[in-house]
Amino acid sequence: MLQETKNCQNCKNDFIIEPEDFLFYEKIKVPPPTFCPECRMVRRLCWRNEMNLFKKDCNIPGHNEKLISLYPPESEIKIYDNQYWWGDEWDSMSFGVDYDFSKSFFEQWNEFRNNVPFQALSNSSAVNSDYCNIAHESKDSYMCSGSWGIENSFYLNRVRKIKDCIDCYIINNSELCFDSVAISDSYHLLYSIQSKNCVDSYFLYDCVNCTDCLGCTNLRSKSYCMWNEQLSAEEYKKRISEIDLDSYKNVQALKEKFLSLYLQSLHRANFKVNTLNSSGDNLIDVKNSQYCFDCTDILENSKYVHWGGFNSKDCYDGGPGVFLSENNYEFFDAGGVSLYFCSVVYYSSEVQYSFNCYNSNNLFACIGLRNKKYCILNKQYTKEEYEELVPKIIKHMNDMPYIDSKGRVYKYGEFFPSELSPFAYNQTQAQDYFPSTKEKAQELGYKWKELNKLDYIPTMKSQDLKDKLSDVDDSILKEVIQCLNFDKNNLYCRGSFKITSGEFNLYKRLKVPLPRLCFFCRHEERLAKRNPMKLWHRSCMCDKDKHGHVGKCTEEFETSYAPDRPEIVYCEGCYNKEVY
Repeated sequence: MLQETKNCQNCKNDFIIEPEDFLFYEKIKVPPPTFCPECRMVRRLCWRNEMNLFKKDCNIPGHNEKLISLYPPESEIKIYDNQYWWGDEWDSMSFGVDYDFSKSFFEQWNEFRNNVPFQALSNSSAVNSDYCNIAHESKDSYMCSGSWGIENSFYLNRVRKIKDCIDCYIINNSELCFDSVAISDSYHLLYSIQSKNCVDSYFLYDCVNCTDCLGCTNLRSKSYCMWNEQLSAEEYKKRISEIDLDSYKNVQALKEKFLSLYLQSLHRANFKVNTLNSSGDNLIDVKNSQYCFDCTDILENSKYVHWGGFNSKDCYDGGPGVFLSENNYEFFDAGGVSLYFCSVVYYSSEVQYSFNCYNSNNLFACIGLRNKKYCILNKQYTKEEYEELVPKIIKHMNDMPYIDSKGRVYKYGEFFPSELSPFAYNQTQAQDYFPSTKEKAQELGYKWKELNKLDYIPTMKSQDLKDKLSDVDDSILKEVIQCLNFDKNNLYCRGSFKITSGEFNLYKRLKVPLPRLCFFCRHEERLAKRNPMKLWHRSCMCDKDKHGHVGKCTEEFETSYAPDRPEIVYCEGCYNKEVY
């Protein structure tokens, strides 16, 4: 089978379907995609809200209180609190309906979706962590999302096995870390990026096995270094004691100096560890997988996967959230075998076009089922009836496709249309990873919601906070602090914020100054420290003869550093010769 060039229904750009892609589509019996890989990812992300929380009416019969929910109040989604949703007092099968061949599939699925209750928050096995979303096994934590196994932590996103951490993004197996991005297996690591196995250190980039270091990059197994200068233990301790790290002004100055050092440092074309024959970025234990990002703990023979791995293989277009998956396609926050066009489906197999289903097999267009099989739109069928009806539905999806407001055609093989999502574009992770303006988003047919400032009346401005944490007492817990970006045209800013007692205690333990930005603005700053989930073709920038080439290195590669970026980008070979 030959390579083919297709034109994307959404962005109108050409994209290539490789021979191995066709083999995968044939294996799982789905047609080739009509959206390009990036537009397919954006379409899934339009259904993913990780950190915007709302107050929404509870729909449990006889209850009229408001719940904290991931669904906006204006959406037609019905919600139950998590304990009731997981209980036995209601039956999701009672919402089952017959398939209607007079309507398009996505039209009737949308009507069906608006009748079946969802969990107010996707927050399982939580202890004193009521404001965590898309979270599993959270304890004494607040405003953490995309998390698993966290304790006493605050304002985290996409993390696992974390304790006593605050304001971090993409971190694993770490404790007492602060304001860091893409770190792992570290203890008391602050203001750092892309580092591993580091202890009692500050402002590190691309460091491994480092202890007691500050302002360093590209180091391996070092101790007592400051701004990449080797010091004695005594000199290091003397110098760091002279740096007032609980001063906001000092920390801001150090951040500026660190940024300058970062730009002078070497950047490998792709961050890969124990990875074979794979393309993408931030990959650990990945094999034979292409265009994958933020994947770890074994991913094999997959393509277009992000934020996943965890013993998965043979998956296409997965994420965010790919766990224990095999033979899956166009899915996110899911784990199982042969899951197609699904979200939040776990420990299941042979499931299509379904949401929030667990321990089930052979489902089509179902919501909220547990321990079921051979169901369509939450209605029970025999095995024979199910196997006869599903092909008829697939044919109907092709004969009577859904056509959205922009004329895009949705037949069998497409993920759910973004215009049916309960979220606006800028309420989802689509805005995080593919930022857009209101005008551009609406031009492409995406919904947009003006994000109002939070209903807090500020009692003080960030500019009026005391410079040093040591000068702040518990009265700060009563204040409503106006964000530094309050008067700026910032799409993320929520205007004001409060300091909770739990985070204040952790700030004191870490000896770091209080934030001046609201959580969403701080999250935006951390997102800016990661590379986009895109690849560009570039050449190595190394011109050092000692690396085995005469003159400039001629090695070419795909990298997540765009050609106009200021970083110094080396191929893997030149990088290893210089750093190791």
